Amino acid sequence: MRIDQLNKKIKHVLVFAMCCTIPAVLAAQQRNTFNITAYGAKPDSSTNNTAAIQQAIDDAAKKGGRVVVPAGNFVTGVLQLKSDVELHLEKNAVLLATTSRLDYGTASAAALIAATAQHHIAITGEGTIDGRGKAVVQNVIELLSGRQLTDRQWPVKIPEERNRPKLLLFTECTNVTIKGIHLINGASWIQEYRRCNHVVIDHVTVLSNEYWNNDGIDINNCKNVRITHCDINASDDAICLKSETEIKDYCENIFIAHCRLRSSANAFKIGTGSHGGFRKIKVKHLYIYDTYRSAVALESVDGAFLENVDIKKIFATNTGNAIFIRLGHRNNDSAYSTVNNIRIQKLYVQVPAGKPDAGYPMEGPLLKYPPGIKPVTGSVQSVSPWNNSGKDTAAIIYRHNVFPSSVTGLPGHAVQNIGIKKVQVDYASVSDTAMQYFPMNAAAQITEAEKAYPEFSMFGELPVWGLFIRHADGIQLKKIKFVMNGNDYRNAVLLNDVQHQQIKQVTAEGKFLQPTIVEKN
Repeated sequence: MRIDQLNKKIKHVLVFAMCCTIPAVLAAQQRNTFNITAYGAKPDSSTNNTAAIQQAIDDAAKKGGRVVVPAGNFVTGVLQLKSDVELHLEKNAVLLATTSRLDYGTASAAALIAATAQHHIAITGEGTIDGRGKAVVQNVIELLSGRQLTDRQWPVKIPEERNRPKLLLFTECTNVTIKGIHLINGASWIQEYRRCNHVVIDHVTVLSNEYWNNDGIDINNCKNVRITHCDINASDDAICLKSETEIKDYCENIFIAHCRLRSSANAFKIGTGSHGGFRKIKVKHLYIYDTYRSAVALESVDGAFLENVDIKKIFATNTGNAIFIRLGHRNNDSAYSTVNNIRIQKLYVQVPAGKPDAGYPMEGPLLKYPPGIKPVTGSVQSVSPWNNSGKDTAAIIYRHNVFPSSVTGLPGHAVQNIGIKKVQVDYASVSDTAMQYFPMNAAAQITEAEKAYPEFSMFGELPVWGLFIRHADGIQLKKIKFVMNGNDYRNAVLLNDVQHQQIKQVTAEGKFLQPTIVEKN
Protein backbone atom coordinates (compact mmCIF):
# COMPACT_ATOMS: atom_id res chain seq x y z
CA MET A 1 0.00 0.00 0.00
CA ARG A 2 1.36 3.44 -0.92
CA ILE A 3 1.96 6.03 1.83
CA ASP A 4 -0.76 8.34 0.48
CA GLN A 5 -3.24 5.46 0.50
CA LEU A 6 -2.27 4.53 4.06
CA ASN A 7 -2.60 8.18 5.09
CA LYS A 8 -6.12 8.35 3.62
CA LYS A 9 -7.12 5.05 5.22
CA ILE A 10 -5.96 6.16 8.68
CA LYS A 11 -7.83 9.45 8.34
CA HIS A 12 -11.03 7.62 7.41
CA VAL A 13 -10.67 5.30 10.39
CA LEU A 14 -10.18 8.25 12.73
CA VAL A 15 -13.13 10.17 11.32
CA PHE A 16 -15.36 7.11 11.67
CA ALA A 17 -14.18 6.54 15.27
CA MET A 18 -14.83 10.16 16.22
CA CYS A 19 -18.38 9.99 14.82
CA CYS A 20 -19.39 6.92 16.81
CA THR A 21 -22.19 7.38 19.33
CA ILE A 22 -20.94 8.07 22.84
CA PRO A 23 -22.67 5.80 25.36
CA ALA A 24 -24.49 7.39 28.27
CA VAL A 25 -22.32 7.94 31.34
CA LEU A 26 -23.22 8.27 34.95
CA ALA A 27 -26.76 7.05 34.25
CA ALA A 28 -27.71 7.05 37.92
CA GLN A 29 -26.91 10.73 38.17
CA GLN A 30 -29.11 11.65 35.24
CA ARG A 31 -32.24 11.01 37.31
CA ASN A 32 -31.54 14.37 38.97
CA THR A 33 -31.17 17.18 36.44
CA PHE A 34 -30.27 20.76 37.28
CA ASN A 35 -30.51 23.26 34.41
CA ILE A 36 -28.37 26.32 35.06
CA THR A 37 -31.03 28.66 33.62
CA ALA A 38 -33.31 27.65 36.50
CA TYR A 39 -30.70 29.23 38.76
CA GLY A 40 -30.71 32.51 36.83
CA ALA A 41 -27.88 31.86 34.36
CA LYS A 42 -28.22 34.02 31.24
CA PRO A 43 -26.83 33.11 27.79
CA ASP A 44 -26.13 36.72 26.78
CA SER A 45 -22.30 36.51 26.47
CA SER A 46 -21.88 39.19 29.14
CA THR A 47 -23.53 38.26 32.47
CA ASN A 48 -21.13 36.54 34.86
CA ASN A 49 -22.98 33.34 35.74
CA THR A 50 -20.43 31.86 38.15
CA ALA A 51 -22.68 31.95 41.23
CA ALA A 52 -25.65 30.43 39.41
CA ILE A 53 -23.67 27.57 37.88
CA GLN A 54 -21.86 26.84 41.15
CA GLN A 55 -25.16 26.70 43.02
CA ALA A 56 -26.48 24.17 40.51
CA ILE A 57 -23.35 22.07 41.05
CA ASP A 58 -23.69 22.30 44.83
CA ASP A 59 -27.32 21.20 44.71
CA ALA A 60 -26.52 18.33 42.35
CA ALA A 61 -23.80 17.14 44.71
CA LYS A 62 -26.29 16.59 47.53
CA LYS A 63 -27.92 13.60 45.84
CA GLY A 64 -25.83 13.15 42.72
CA GLY A 65 -27.00 14.55 39.42
CA ARG A 66 -26.46 16.19 36.07
CA VAL A 67 -25.94 19.94 35.73
CA VAL A 68 -27.13 20.96 32.26
CA VAL A 69 -25.73 23.86 30.26
CA PRO A 70 -28.22 24.45 27.42
CA ALA A 71 -27.51 26.10 24.08
CA GLY A 72 -26.22 29.65 24.41
CA ASN A 73 -23.13 31.60 25.47
CA PHE A 74 -22.73 31.60 29.26
CA VAL A 75 -19.90 33.58 30.84
CA THR A 76 -18.40 32.01 33.95
CA GLY A 77 -15.55 32.36 36.37
CA VAL A 78 -13.93 29.63 38.47
CA LEU A 79 -16.11 26.58 39.12
CA GLN A 80 -15.55 23.74 41.60
CA LEU A 81 -16.86 20.40 40.35
CA LYS A 82 -17.99 18.06 43.13
CA SER A 83 -18.44 14.33 43.70
CA ASP A 84 -21.25 12.54 41.88
CA VAL A 85 -21.83 15.49 39.55
CA GLU A 86 -21.85 15.42 35.76
CA LEU A 87 -21.51 18.79 34.04
CA HIS A 88 -23.27 18.31 30.70
CA LEU A 89 -22.94 20.79 27.84
CA GLU A 90 -25.67 20.39 25.26
CA LYS A 91 -25.11 21.00 21.56
CA ASN A 92 -24.33 24.69 20.88
CA ALA A 93 -23.77 25.32 24.58
CA VAL A 94 -20.69 27.45 25.29
CA LEU A 95 -19.06 28.24 28.63
CA LEU A 96 -17.11 31.44 28.05
CA ALA A 97 -14.27 32.00 30.51
CA THR A 98 -14.21 35.37 32.20
CA THR A 99 -11.48 37.54 30.70
CA SER A 100 -10.77 39.33 33.99
CA ARG A 101 -7.58 37.83 35.42
CA LEU A 102 -8.49 38.82 38.98
CA ASP A 103 -11.58 36.59 38.78
CA TYR A 104 -9.11 33.67 38.95
CA GLY A 105 -7.58 34.92 42.21
CA THR A 106 -4.98 37.50 43.16
CA ALA A 107 -2.07 35.04 43.56
CA SER A 108 -1.68 32.01 41.27
CA ALA A 109 -4.51 31.77 38.77
CA ALA A 110 -7.08 29.07 39.57
CA ALA A 111 -8.26 26.84 36.75
CA LEU A 112 -11.60 27.67 35.15
CA ILE A 113 -13.05 24.30 36.23
CA ALA A 114 -11.33 22.48 39.09
CA ALA A 115 -11.88 19.57 41.44
CA THR A 116 -9.80 18.34 44.36
CA ALA A 117 -10.21 14.97 46.08
CA GLN A 118 -13.58 14.34 44.43
CA HIS A 119 -14.96 11.10 42.98
CA HIS A 120 -17.29 10.11 40.13
CA ILE A 121 -17.16 13.43 38.33
CA ALA A 122 -17.71 14.07 34.65
CA ILE A 123 -17.88 16.71 31.93
CA THR A 124 -19.82 15.47 28.91
CA GLY A 125 -21.81 16.59 25.90
CA GLU A 126 -21.30 18.28 22.55
CA GLY A 127 -20.74 21.81 23.84
CA THR A 128 -17.65 23.99 24.15
CA ILE A 129 -15.54 25.44 26.94
CA ASP A 130 -13.81 28.54 25.58
CA GLY A 131 -10.90 29.88 27.64
CA ARG A 132 -10.63 33.11 25.61
CA GLY A 133 -6.91 32.94 26.26
CA LYS A 134 -5.82 35.89 24.15
CA ALA A 135 -8.13 38.29 26.00
CA VAL A 136 -7.17 36.83 29.38
CA VAL A 137 -3.45 37.32 28.69
CA GLN A 138 -4.09 40.86 27.46
CA ASN A 139 -5.71 41.61 30.81
CA VAL A 140 -2.76 39.96 32.60
CA ILE A 141 -0.37 42.29 30.78
CA GLU A 142 -2.51 45.32 31.63
CA LEU A 143 -2.48 44.35 35.32
CA LEU A 144 1.28 43.74 35.25
CA SER A 145 1.82 47.13 33.64
CA GLY A 146 -0.27 48.71 36.40
CA ARG A 147 1.61 46.66 39.03
CA GLN A 148 -1.58 44.98 40.23
CA LEU A 149 0.08 41.61 39.59
CA THR A 150 3.67 40.47 39.94
CA ASP A 151 5.51 38.16 37.58
CA ARG A 152 9.05 36.77 37.62
CA GLN A 153 9.33 36.55 33.83
CA TRP A 154 7.53 39.52 32.35
CA PRO A 155 8.44 41.63 30.39
CA VAL A 156 11.63 39.75 29.40
CA LYS A 157 9.50 36.72 28.53
CA ILE A 158 5.82 35.92 28.30
CA PRO A 159 3.92 36.06 31.64
CA GLU A 160 4.68 32.98 33.73
CA GLU A 161 2.28 30.07 33.91
CA ARG A 162 1.01 30.84 37.42
CA ASN A 163 -0.54 34.03 36.05
CA ARG A 164 -2.40 32.22 33.25
CA PRO A 165 -5.35 29.96 34.13
CA LYS A 166 -5.75 26.40 32.89
CA LEU A 167 -9.15 25.34 31.59
CA LEU A 168 -9.45 22.10 33.60
CA LEU A 169 -7.48 20.97 36.66
CA PHE A 170 -8.43 17.83 38.57
CA THR A 171 -6.28 16.89 41.58
CA GLU A 172 -6.37 13.61 43.52
CA CYS A 173 -9.74 12.64 42.04
CA THR A 174 -11.03 9.15 41.24
CA ASN A 175 -13.35 8.00 38.48
CA VAL A 176 -13.11 11.02 36.21
CA THR A 177 -14.89 11.03 32.83
CA ILE A 178 -14.42 13.67 30.11
CA LYS A 179 -16.38 12.87 26.93
CA GLY A 180 -17.40 14.56 23.74
CA ILE A 181 -16.71 18.18 24.66
CA HIS A 182 -14.70 20.84 22.83
CA LEU A 183 -11.97 22.73 24.69
CA ILE A 184 -10.64 25.83 22.96
CA ASN A 185 -8.50 28.94 23.32
CA GLY A 186 -6.65 28.45 26.59
CA ALA A 187 -4.17 30.84 28.16
CA SER A 188 -2.07 27.93 29.50
CA TRP A 189 -2.40 24.14 29.72
CA ILE A 190 -5.82 23.11 28.53
CA GLN A 191 -6.39 20.21 30.92
CA GLU A 192 -4.28 18.69 33.68
CA TYR A 193 -5.04 15.59 35.73
CA ARG A 194 -2.82 15.51 38.81
CA ARG A 195 -2.49 12.35 40.95
CA CYS A 196 -5.86 11.06 39.73
CA ASN A 197 -6.96 7.44 39.46
CA HIS A 198 -9.28 5.91 36.84
CA VAL A 199 -9.57 8.66 34.23
CA VAL A 200 -11.37 8.33 30.89
CA ILE A 201 -10.89 11.02 28.22
CA ASP A 202 -12.80 10.10 25.07
CA HIS A 203 -13.87 11.91 21.88
CA VAL A 204 -12.57 15.22 23.22
CA THR A 205 -11.55 17.97 20.80
CA VAL A 206 -8.88 20.52 21.73
CA LEU A 207 -8.19 23.55 19.54
CA SER A 208 -5.87 25.94 21.31
CA ASN A 209 -3.35 28.05 19.42
CA GLU A 210 -3.98 31.43 21.04
CA TYR A 211 -0.98 31.45 23.37
CA TRP A 212 2.10 29.56 24.58
CA ASN A 213 2.12 26.53 26.92
CA ASN A 214 -1.18 25.29 25.52
CA ASP A 215 -0.61 21.57 26.14
CA GLY A 216 -3.62 19.63 24.92
CA ILE A 217 -3.73 16.96 27.65
CA ASP A 218 -1.37 16.67 30.64
CA ILE A 219 -1.40 13.51 32.76
CA ASN A 220 0.66 14.15 35.90
CA ASN A 221 1.38 11.19 38.22
CA CYS A 222 -1.92 9.51 37.39
CA LYS A 223 -2.85 5.84 37.27
CA ASN A 224 -5.29 3.86 35.14
CA VAL A 225 -5.92 6.41 32.39
CA ARG A 226 -7.55 5.88 28.97
CA ILE A 227 -7.31 8.54 26.26
CA THR A 228 -9.12 7.54 23.06
CA HIS A 229 -10.55 9.09 19.89
CA CYS A 230 -9.36 12.61 20.71
CA ASP A 231 -8.48 15.35 18.21
CA ILE A 232 -5.81 17.71 19.56
CA ASN A 233 -4.47 20.84 17.85
CA ALA A 234 -2.28 22.73 20.33
CA SER A 235 0.53 25.25 20.38
CA ASP A 236 2.45 23.07 22.86
CA ASP A 237 2.68 19.31 23.46
CA ALA A 238 -0.48 17.56 22.28
CA ILE A 239 -0.56 14.67 24.79
CA CYS A 240 2.01 14.74 27.58
CA LEU A 241 2.66 12.50 30.58
CA LYS A 242 4.41 14.22 33.47
CA SER A 243 5.78 13.33 36.88
CA GLU A 244 6.73 16.69 38.22
CA THR A 245 5.37 17.22 41.71
CA GLU A 246 7.59 17.17 44.78
CA ILE A 247 5.84 13.99 45.96
CA LYS A 248 7.65 10.95 44.53
CA ASP A 249 4.66 9.59 42.67
CA TYR A 250 4.45 8.15 39.15
CA CYS A 251 2.28 7.50 36.10
CA GLU A 252 1.15 3.89 35.62
CA ASN A 253 -1.24 1.98 33.36
CA ILE A 254 -1.80 4.63 30.70
CA PHE A 255 -3.53 3.67 27.45
CA ILE A 256 -3.71 6.06 24.47
CA ALA A 257 -5.23 5.11 21.11
CA HIS A 258 -6.93 6.39 17.95
CA CYS A 259 -6.05 10.06 18.35
CA ARG A 260 -5.30 12.79 15.83
CA LEU A 261 -2.57 15.18 16.97
CA ARG A 262 -0.99 18.45 15.85
CA SER A 263 1.47 20.45 17.91
CA SER A 264 3.88 23.35 17.70
CA ALA A 265 5.97 21.25 20.11
CA ASN A 266 5.74 17.42 20.41
CA ALA A 267 2.84 15.16 19.46
CA PHE A 268 3.17 12.45 22.12
CA LYS A 269 5.62 13.10 24.95
CA ILE A 270 6.67 11.63 28.27
CA GLY A 271 8.44 14.28 30.36
CA THR A 272 9.95 16.85 30.57
CA GLY A 273 9.02 16.98 34.27
CA SER A 274 10.27 13.56 35.44
CA HIS A 275 10.83 13.31 39.20
CA GLY A 276 8.88 10.15 40.05
CA GLY A 277 8.40 7.80 37.15
CA PHE A 278 6.44 6.25 34.30
CA ARG A 279 5.58 2.60 33.73
CA LYS A 280 3.17 0.43 31.76
CA ILE A 281 2.40 2.91 28.99
CA LYS A 282 0.69 1.72 25.80
CA VAL A 283 0.18 3.96 22.78
CA LYS A 284 -1.16 3.00 19.35
CA HIS A 285 -2.92 4.32 16.26
CA LEU A 286 -1.89 7.98 16.30
CA TYR A 287 -2.20 10.19 13.24
CA ILE A 288 0.15 13.20 13.53
CA TYR A 289 0.49 16.20 11.21
CA ASP A 290 2.12 19.67 10.97
CA THR A 291 4.05 19.08 14.19
CA TYR A 292 7.15 21.17 14.89
CA ARG A 293 9.18 18.76 17.00
CA SER A 294 9.03 15.00 17.64
CA ALA A 295 6.27 12.56 16.82
CA VAL A 296 7.37 10.52 19.86
CA ALA A 297 9.48 12.05 22.67
CA LEU A 298 10.38 10.00 25.76
CA GLU A 299 12.35 11.97 28.32
CA SER A 300 13.53 11.17 31.84
CA VAL A 301 15.87 13.90 33.02
CA ASP A 302 15.04 14.65 36.69
CA GLY A 303 15.73 11.30 38.36
CA ALA A 304 12.62 9.35 37.32
CA PHE A 305 12.30 5.79 36.06
CA LEU A 306 10.81 5.35 32.59
CA GLU A 307 10.05 1.72 31.78
CA ASN A 308 7.76 -0.69 29.97
CA VAL A 309 6.56 1.60 27.19
CA ASP A 310 4.94 0.08 24.10
CA ILE A 311 4.26 2.36 21.11
CA LYS A 312 3.03 1.18 17.73
CA LYS A 313 1.18 2.16 14.58
CA ILE A 314 2.10 5.83 14.39
CA PHE A 315 1.70 7.77 11.14
CA ALA A 316 3.16 11.28 10.97
CA THR A 317 3.29 13.72 8.07
CA ASN A 318 5.04 17.10 7.97
CA THR A 319 6.67 16.48 11.36
CA GLY A 320 10.11 17.73 12.44
CA ASN A 321 11.47 14.54 13.99
CA ALA A 322 10.48 10.90 14.39
CA ILE A 323 11.84 9.50 17.69
CA PHE A 324 13.57 11.18 20.62
CA ILE A 325 14.55 9.11 23.67
CA ARG A 326 16.64 10.82 26.34
CA LEU A 327 18.12 10.01 29.75
CA GLY A 328 19.45 13.25 31.24
CA HIS A 329 20.42 14.68 34.61
CA ARG A 330 18.92 18.12 35.24
CA ASN A 331 18.35 17.43 38.96
CA ASN A 332 20.98 18.66 41.40
CA ASP A 333 21.09 15.55 43.60
CA SER A 334 22.89 12.26 42.94
CA ALA A 335 19.79 10.37 41.71
CA TYR A 336 20.02 9.41 38.05
CA SER A 337 17.09 8.66 35.80
CA THR A 338 16.67 5.23 34.23
CA VAL A 339 15.19 4.38 30.83
CA ASN A 340 14.48 0.69 30.27
CA ASN A 341 12.36 -1.59 28.12
CA ILE A 342 10.99 0.67 25.39
CA ARG A 343 9.36 -0.80 22.27
CA ILE A 344 8.50 1.27 19.18
CA GLN A 345 7.21 -0.38 16.03
CA LYS A 346 5.23 0.31 12.86
CA LEU A 347 6.02 3.99 12.68
CA TYR A 348 6.17 6.20 9.59
CA VAL A 349 7.32 9.83 9.73
CA GLN A 350 7.75 12.31 6.89
CA VAL A 351 10.19 15.14 7.77
CA PRO A 352 9.94 18.23 5.54
CA ALA A 353 12.64 20.63 4.45
CA GLY A 354 10.89 23.64 6.01
CA LYS A 355 9.30 24.46 9.37
CA PRO A 356 6.40 22.03 9.90
CA ASP A 357 4.19 24.41 11.89
CA ALA A 358 4.77 27.49 9.74
CA GLY A 359 1.66 29.63 9.49
CA TYR A 360 -0.04 28.50 12.69
CA PRO A 361 -1.03 31.28 15.12
CA MET A 362 1.61 30.26 17.68
CA GLU A 363 4.63 28.64 16.05
CA GLY A 364 7.38 26.90 17.96
CA PRO A 365 10.33 29.28 18.51
CA LEU A 366 13.32 29.21 16.19
CA LEU A 367 16.49 27.77 17.69
CA LYS A 368 19.02 30.30 18.95
CA TYR A 369 22.60 30.17 20.17
CA PRO A 370 22.81 30.29 23.97
CA PRO A 371 23.45 33.77 25.37
CA GLY A 372 27.06 34.77 24.95
CA ILE A 373 27.88 32.14 22.30
CA LYS A 374 28.36 33.14 18.68
CA PRO A 375 28.87 30.97 15.60
CA VAL A 376 32.45 30.63 14.42
CA THR A 377 32.59 30.26 10.65
CA GLY A 378 34.40 27.18 9.40
CA SER A 379 34.93 25.59 12.82
CA VAL A 380 33.30 22.64 14.56
CA GLN A 381 31.09 23.81 17.39
CA SER A 382 29.01 21.52 19.58
CA VAL A 383 26.54 23.61 21.57
CA SER A 384 23.03 22.88 22.73
CA PRO A 385 20.80 25.40 20.91
CA TRP A 386 18.49 27.54 22.97
CA ASN A 387 14.80 27.09 22.17
CA ASN A 388 13.57 29.61 24.72
CA SER A 389 10.70 31.85 23.59
CA GLY A 390 12.15 34.91 25.29
CA LYS A 391 12.22 38.39 23.79
CA ASP A 392 16.02 38.61 23.49
CA THR A 393 16.41 40.40 20.17
CA ALA A 394 20.21 40.05 20.36
CA ALA A 395 20.05 36.24 20.29
CA ILE A 396 21.58 34.72 17.16
CA ILE A 397 19.48 32.24 15.18
CA TYR A 398 21.02 28.75 15.11
CA ARG A 399 21.05 27.73 11.46
CA HIS A 400 21.25 23.97 11.09
CA ASN A 401 20.86 20.99 8.82
CA VAL A 402 18.26 18.31 9.51
CA PHE A 403 18.47 16.66 12.94
CA PRO A 404 18.28 12.86 13.22
CA SER A 405 16.18 10.78 15.57
CA SER A 406 18.16 9.99 18.71
CA VAL A 407 18.39 7.54 21.62
CA THR A 408 20.85 8.81 24.22
CA GLY A 409 21.94 8.26 27.79
CA LEU A 410 24.93 9.59 29.71
CA PRO A 411 28.40 8.16 30.40
CA GLY A 412 27.90 5.39 32.95
CA HIS A 413 24.11 5.69 32.72
CA ALA A 414 22.95 3.95 29.57
CA VAL A 415 19.45 3.72 28.22
CA GLN A 416 18.63 0.01 28.25
CA ASN A 417 16.66 -2.49 26.20
CA ILE A 418 15.35 -0.28 23.42
CA GLY A 419 13.63 -2.08 20.55
CA ILE A 420 12.76 -0.21 17.34
CA LYS A 421 11.41 -2.07 14.33
CA LYS A 422 9.35 -1.60 11.18
CA VAL A 423 10.07 2.11 10.99
CA GLN A 424 10.46 4.38 7.97
CA VAL A 425 11.53 8.02 8.09
CA ASP A 426 11.54 10.12 4.90
CA TYR A 427 13.55 13.36 4.75
CA ALA A 428 13.13 16.11 2.17
CA SER A 429 16.17 18.16 3.16
CA VAL A 430 19.30 19.36 1.40
CA SER A 431 22.29 19.79 3.72
CA ASP A 432 24.66 22.68 3.34
CA THR A 433 28.20 22.63 4.76
CA ALA A 434 28.21 26.43 4.67
CA MET A 435 25.35 26.46 7.17
CA GLN A 436 26.84 23.94 9.61
CA TYR A 437 29.64 21.43 9.21
CA PHE A 438 30.19 18.60 11.66
CA PRO A 439 32.24 15.70 10.22
CA MET A 440 32.28 12.17 11.63
CA ASN A 441 35.87 12.53 12.84
CA ALA A 442 34.62 15.18 15.29
CA ALA A 443 32.04 12.84 16.86
CA ALA A 444 33.98 12.74 20.14
CA GLN A 445 33.25 16.46 20.54
CA ILE A 446 29.46 16.10 20.57
CA THR A 447 28.17 17.78 23.71
CA GLU A 448 26.65 15.56 26.40
CA ALA A 449 24.25 18.42 27.24
CA GLU A 450 23.60 16.67 30.56
CA LYS A 451 21.52 19.47 32.08
CA ALA A 452 20.07 20.97 28.92
CA TYR A 453 16.36 21.07 28.25
CA PRO A 454 15.62 17.80 26.41
CA GLU A 455 14.72 18.22 22.76
CA PHE A 456 15.78 16.45 19.58
CA SER A 457 17.87 19.51 18.66
CA MET A 458 19.71 19.55 22.02
CA PHE A 459 23.06 18.23 20.71
CA GLY A 460 23.27 20.81 17.98
CA GLU A 461 24.60 19.80 14.57
CA LEU A 462 25.39 16.08 14.37
CA PRO A 463 27.48 14.03 11.93
CA VAL A 464 24.46 11.91 10.87
CA TRP A 465 21.03 12.70 9.49
CA GLY A 466 19.00 9.54 10.22
CA LEU A 467 19.65 8.11 13.71
CA PHE A 468 22.06 8.96 16.55
CA ILE A 469 22.46 6.45 19.42
CA ARG A 470 24.89 7.04 22.31
CA HIS A 471 25.41 5.49 25.75
CA ALA A 472 23.00 2.58 25.26
CA ASP A 473 22.92 -1.10 26.22
CA GLY A 474 20.64 -3.64 24.57
CA ILE A 475 19.62 -1.95 21.32
CA GLN A 476 17.50 -3.84 18.78
CA LEU A 477 17.02 -2.27 15.36
CA LYS A 478 15.07 -4.27 12.79
CA LYS A 479 13.49 -3.41 9.45
CA ILE A 480 14.29 0.29 9.62
CA LYS A 481 14.49 2.41 6.50
CA PHE A 482 15.74 5.99 6.17
CA VAL A 483 15.06 7.81 2.90
CA MET A 484 16.96 10.96 1.92
CA ASN A 485 14.92 12.59 -0.85
CA GLY A 486 17.32 15.54 -0.97
CA ASN A 487 21.00 14.99 -0.33
CA ASP A 488 23.30 15.07 2.68
CA TYR A 489 27.05 15.22 3.16
CA ARG A 490 26.81 13.02 6.29
CA ASN A 491 26.36 9.35 7.10
CA ALA A 492 22.91 8.05 8.03
CA VAL A 493 23.43 6.31 11.41
CA LEU A 494 25.94 6.64 14.26
CA LEU A 495 26.21 4.24 17.22
CA ASN A 496 28.57 5.59 19.86
CA ASP A 497 29.24 3.69 23.12
CA VAL A 498 26.53 1.13 22.37
CA GLN A 499 26.71 -2.35 23.88
CA HIS A 500 24.83 -5.53 22.95
CA GLN A 501 23.20 -4.26 19.79
CA GLN A 502 21.23 -6.35 17.31
CA ILE A 503 20.90 -4.76 13.89
CA LYS A 504 18.91 -6.40 11.10
CA GLN A 505 17.72 -4.87 7.84
CA VAL A 506 18.62 -1.27 8.60
CA THR A 507 18.90 0.53 5.29
CA ALA A 508 19.10 4.02 3.84
CA GLU A 509 18.30 5.34 0.38
CA GLY A 510 19.33 8.51 -1.42
CA LYS A 511 22.40 10.69 -1.75
CA PHE A 512 24.54 10.71 1.38
CA LEU A 513 27.99 9.72 2.65
CA GLN A 514 28.70 5.99 2.90
CA PRO A 515 28.77 3.76 4.88
CA THR A 516 25.18 3.91 6.13
CA ILE A 517 26.06 2.88 9.70
CA VAL A 518 29.11 4.02 11.66
CA GLU A 519 30.04 2.52 15.04
CA LYS A 520 32.43 4.12 17.55
CA ASN A 521 33.67 2.96 20.96
